[in-house]
Amino acid sequence: MIEITKNDYDVIEDKMSKTISNLVENFNGIRAGRANPHVLDKITVDYYGAPSPLNAVANIQVPEARMITLAPWDPSMLKEIERAIIASDLGINPSNDGKIIRLVFPILTEERRKELAKSVKGYGEESKVAIRNVRRDAIDKMRAANKKKELTDDVLKEFEDKVQKITDKFIAEVEKTCEKKEKELMEI
Repeated sequence: MIEITKNDYDVIEDKMSKTISNLVENFNGIRAGRANPHVLDKITVDYYGAPSPLNAVANIQVPEARMITLAPWDPSMLKEIERAIIASDLGINPSNDGKIIRLVFPILTEERRKELAKSVKGYGEESKVAIRNVRRDAIDKMRAANKKKELTDDVLKEFEDKVQKITDKFIAEVEKTCEKKEKELMEI
C-alpha cells in the first residue's frame, strides 16, 4: 500500500508556487507607464562573445518616475546595449549621449492600457491552466495507484479533496495577483 505523506502535498504546492513566481516574472516585464528596471531583465547583450543580461554589463538606475538610465561598465558596449534594446519588443527608443543610455517611458494611452490589461488576463489564464495541470497530474497518479489496489478509495478521496483545496488557494492567488496588476495599469 502507498502512503500519502506531507511531502506529496509539498511537491504539489511547490510546483504551483513556481507557477505564481513565473506569473509575477511575466508581469515585471509588462511596461506599465512608469519606469521599472525589471522590463530589461530578459534583454541580453553580446559581451565579448557571451550573451549577458543588461544588469551584468551596465549600472541600471531609475532617476525619474518615467526614465531608466544605463551606464555601461565598458563604454565600448554602448552601441551593443542600444542595439539589444532596439531589437527587444520593449517599444522604447534609447537615447545615447556617449556615456549613458536613457530610456524614457511615454505615458500610456487608454487603448494601450486596455491591451496590457488583456495580456495580464492572458498570463493569468495560462497560470490557472498550469496549476490545474499540476492538480490533474497528481490526481491521475493516485488514481492509477488506486486501480492497482495500492491505494484505498477513501485515501484517494481524501487526497483529491486536499489537492483541490491547494488548487483553489493558488487559483485565488493568481486572481489576486492579476487584479493588482490590472489596477496598477489602469491607475497610471
